[in-house]
Amino acid sequence: MEDSQAINALLRAELMELAGVASEGAATLEQTKALLAERPERFFIAVLDLNLPDAADGEVVDYVSQFDIPIIVLTGNLDTSARQRMRQDHLVDYVLKRNASEIDYVCNLVRQIRDNYRRKVLVVDDSRSFRLYLRGLLSVHKYQLLEAANGKQALQQLKANPDTVLVISDYNMPGMDGAELIEIIRRDHRREELAIIGISDRTKAQVSARLLKAGANDFITKPFEVEEFYCRVMQSVDMIARVCQIRNAARRDFLTGVYNRSYLYEQGEEMYARAKKSAAGLAVAMVDADHFKRINDRYGHQAGDAALVAIANSLQQSLGEACVVGRYGGEEFVCLLPGASESLAMQQFERVRAGIEALSIQNGGDSFQVTVSIGVTLDPGESLEQMITRADQGLYQAKAAGRNRVELN
Repeated sequence: MEDSQAINALLRAELMELAGVASEGAATLEQTKALLAERPERFFIAVLDLNLPDAADGEVVDYVSQFDIPIIVLTGNLDTSARQRMRQDHLVDYVLKRNASEIDYVCNLVRQIRDNYRRKVLVVDDSRSFRLYLRGLLSVHKYQLLEAANGKQALQQLKANPDTVLVISDYNMPGMDGAELIEIIRRDHRREELAIIGISDRTKAQVSARLLKAGANDFITKPFEVEEFYCRVMQSVDMIARVCQIRNAARRDFLTGVYNRSYLYEQGEEMYARAKKSAAGLAVAMVDADHFKRINDRYGHQAGDAALVAIANSLQQSLGEACVVGRYGGEEFVCLLPGASESLAMQQFERVRAGIEALSIQNGGDSFQVTVSIGVTLDPGESLEQMITRADQGLYQAKAAGRNRVELN
């Protein structure tokens, strides 16, 4: 909600381009009320100008706060009273309207709040009142919150919630202090996988160094300013997210989004070892697009790329999260399906084949179809490499038998 139509339009356009977030705009408090009158739950965040034509003293912030919506405030002046207000309402941050770079900052904040709904943060402190205080602060940013009153409970929470992205731990706790807890956590969780912020008392100068040496990514001394706390939390969480993005990009095939060959083998070796140990079974399939060169020659290489993307998407959707799908090379994909019997594996891959055959792939104003041949093996052999070789032999049999079929080897 911004009174300048130009800034309003620019902000909404940038939110869509940089954060992938659709938005609605209002230029006055009355327009804001009208937007929130019907289904306010559709808004997960509000970006508000502190001074609107019909609400010059920030009344729009008070009004929107009633709906439990996180708020980012745009203002031309950030004074002490404005900073103090961050302790109340549902304020995520204040942003000065100075130049276009502030728009990028707002978009990053919006993206973070959107992603925070699925991010878990663990607060560890023996003081219930301080845990409640931190819970109140973190809830403004919409994190999924976990709590522990001591080190033992914290370790139990992490075991039950391995996808936690941030631990905030006090130093002074009975039984196990914060540094000892961090040292234990770091045995299983590296800095780039799980961020830890230690909290120490301002009067104990050596504690912060001990927390950092134990493995904390950052520390903060109390009492602290709310604005500083939010900055440290956001930076720690953002660092984990960026590392995750880089790691994910290194594991994925750029074109299709499935795993690349190197990570396919990394995951596959682990799956193979588990299957051998448990005798649960592992199905390996080699999938190859039929007459792929003809598609490239007839429709062009962009159409060939579109066909590969469509095949990859269909494989992932049909086989589910338990199955590992990787691009083996060119138009070939390898699928690793754990715990499947021979009959179930053949049913699964026959469904995959039929689903791909039914696809209509768009190419400009035209469309075309593609089929695949699939070789499957459940013979564990002596290694994953042997299983892939056997699946490839099954693929050859499928090609020789006329293509667009599934063969078990």
